[in-house]
Amino acid sequence: MPRQYTVSDGKLVLTVKESKDGGYVVSSPLDPELFTEGETLDEAVANAREVASLLTAHRREMAKKVSKKRKQLAASGK
Repeated sequence: MPRQYTVSDGKLVLTVKESKDGGYVVSSPLDPELFTEGETLDEAVANAREVASLLTAHRREMAKKVSKKRKQLAASGK
């Protein structure tokens, strides 16, 4: 049975599972969109950090677009 660990570095909380096919699968119980894998534990955690960074950047960009659209709608009186 593959082992599973929950780890945190104070910024990320990750669930790391050993894959049946080798390597590791990483997800986050606090962010269901964060999901990745790696051949080694170090690679899997590094990939998770990168995914977390990309998700944060994407969410910020989307928030800016929503804010801009709201301002446009407020200005048009709709």
